Amino acid sequence: MKDDSKSLFGELFETPRRKVVPVLVPMPAPTAYSYAVPDELTVEPGAIVQVPLGPRQVIGVVWDGGEDAKVDPKKLREITKVFDCPPLDQDMRTFLDWVAAYTLSPPGYVARMALRAPAAFDPEPMIEGLRYAGYEPERLTPARQKVLEMAADGLSWTKSGLAHASGVSTSVIDGLVKQGVFEQVFLPPPPLVAAPDPDYAENRLAGPQKDAAEEILDSLRKGGFAVSLIDGVTGSGKTEVYFEAIAETLKQGKQVLILLPEIALTANFLERFQDRFGSKPGEWHSDLATRTREKVWRQVATGEIRVVAGARSALFLPFENLGLIIVDEEHDPAFKQEDRVFYNARDMAVVRARIANFPVVLVSATPSVESQVNCIAGRYTRIHLPTRFADAAMPDLHLIDMRRAPPERGGFLSPILLRSVGKAVERGEQALLFLNRRGYAPLTLCRVCGHRFQCPQCSSWLVEHRFRGQIQCHQCGYHEPTPNACPECGTLDHLVACGPGVERIAEEVEKHFPDARTLVLSSDIGGVKRLRLELEAIANGEADIVIGTQLVAKGHNFPLMTLVGIIDADIGLSNGDPRAAERTFQLLSQVTGRAGRTGRKSLGLLQTFQPQHPVMQAIISGDAAAFYEREILERERAQLPPFGRLVSIIVSADSRAEAEGHARGLRQAAPHESGIMILGPAEAPLALIRGRHRFRLLVHGRRNSDMQAFVRSMLERGPKERRSIQVQVDVDPQSFL
Repeated sequence: MKDDSKSLFGELFETPRRKVVPVLVPMPAPTAYSYAVPDELTVEPGAIVQVPLGPRQVIGVVWDGGEDAKVDPKKLREITKVFDCPPLDQDMRTFLDWVAAYTLSPPGYVARMALRAPAAFDPEPMIEGLRYAGYEPERLTPARQKVLEMAADGLSWTKSGLAHASGVSTSVIDGLVKQGVFEQVFLPPPPLVAAPDPDYAENRLAGPQKDAAEEILDSLRKGGFAVSLIDGVTGSGKTEVYFEAIAETLKQGKQVLILLPEIALTANFLERFQDRFGSKPGEWHSDLATRTREKVWRQVATGEIRVVAGARSALFLPFENLGLIIVDEEHDPAFKQEDRVFYNARDMAVVRARIANFPVVLVSATPSVESQVNCIAGRYTRIHLPTRFADAAMPDLHLIDMRRAPPERGGFLSPILLRSVGKAVERGEQALLFLNRRGYAPLTLCRVCGHRFQCPQCSSWLVEHRFRGQIQCHQCGYHEPTPNACPECGTLDHLVACGPGVERIAEEVEKHFPDARTLVLSSDIGGVKRLRLELEAIANGEADIVIGTQLVAKGHNFPLMTLVGIIDADIGLSNGDPRAAERTFQLLSQVTGRAGRTGRKSLGLLQTFQPQHPVMQAIISGDAAAFYEREILERERAQLPPFGRLVSIIVSADSRAEAEGHARGLRQAAPHESGIMILGPAEAPLALIRGRHRFRLLVHGRRNSDMQAFVRSMLERGPKERRSIQVQVDVDPQSFL
């Protein structure tokens, strides 16, 4: 007879099966790793946890998906900590999965972008405070009387806050504490920024601006996903229009994200926001102190910060209840990240809004061709502002044909431009000279032997920076003191600077206008704090002539600026980039738009050797519609984005042979699919960067082609990355260098 007592006893007292969850860790693994959950811990999808990975403890996030049946829970390592912070919600996890799949990036790397403030995962410690205990001090002085009157309502104060509000020193507070007049309490940490008030300032919009605001507000009140494009000339009041959308979203109890291409430099924007809402938004960019970034991350997750103005990475902040995204200067290339995870923040903002079902507003005076096509197709709603705010006039724009009005020998400024600068300075107004080239000269060579100074680690010339006494590579940062003699032939004093940079233009300006206050504005002259001070100085009229790079095109408002001179308007038209005409049109339009924003009569002069080029004609005629129509037609004929799709694959290695061999192996492994072709491999235009040789494959397909599946198959079937080989995949590339 079979004895079942042992098996029954075993079933009753068998150890319960441990719970197993998938955890995404910041590693280039294709999937999440499985971890066991200790009995004393409780986790849910989205929870931020600490887990062992090899010999280290790393941050991870519990992901969606059931338990892997092939995994033995007994052999798994355990989650070591669950952080006390809000989990990443379902919409955020879906968004991160979508970004990983679209960009062909490891999911852990994408999740890492949402976990960039590890010290913020635990709550901030409480701070010590004081509360009036109801007792009278032994001796009542006038100072103590002020303190008691301020604290009589029984509210809690910090010591410094109570002293400041009462107008006394902290020693007065200390004396009252010693006598037991105040009792110690613990207070939650204060919010980093005050809550914005949607009704703080009156809406002063009128005419087209008011109509535009009403159109956006109608869309917001309907609810749900929608994309609006505010397409308005420079100075047309686009910011004030979308401020009304922010106010409406705040009234609905939701959070707002404003993406800006150069948030670290836009102090003027923060002040305008404060004037409208009574407080500044939370900031998010790389120049923030670590502690401040941690506070922003935590208070966004808990909902204490209602509005964030940030760079592209702010898109991955874990908002508690996000209800609107604004993408200002949506055309700007700075929204494209080209490091580890390659993504375009403008496009990903639209995706995040669609997933969470809320509206997104794109804003630009020179919208991207992609956004223009989406408006034509009816996917986006265009809101057009054809005139400047308060009917201020646009600048008069003229071309200077450099073949007919050349500069004097050794110079770069046409006599026509110099005369106009002189007149502006005489009137007490400001002139801006724009050249999108840093340093003194882009190339230095020996006029005896022809030696050119090239970076030893990159296939690029060394740029002379005369202010710093260096020649520098703008790709890897390599630099050395500016030499006096040619290293090739040894000849002294025969090195010549070829071409102008902003420093060389400044030298020429000082020669012609020695009494004018001249300021050079460039990203490599000082840090962010210095640039902010210089921008403020320009706005306050503390400079007569400003020489600047593309930093000056970022939406700044200079009240006294009435003349803009473009030194080399042709500079971006000959680099082989499919977007060269679009980028040049956008940049020059934005720069000339700095003139006359407060209503003064203004002038824009563009020095060019190609006055008949369609871009030049479109800018001076003000006929942006004709330019976009022509550009869209050419893109459609060539099946270039947005009518076709591109994926760039860069293979780099320590040796040229390794890089080329791996790139050829990838091409041979590509599947045969109708409508998709591969160009290359060929050396990238910048064939050597930081000592690594680079080859490029360009995959071109139709608009409806499944490019991700094609590239994924090619990478899986192709040679594996070994030794020094690295492969970077850029879906929808913006740069072709």
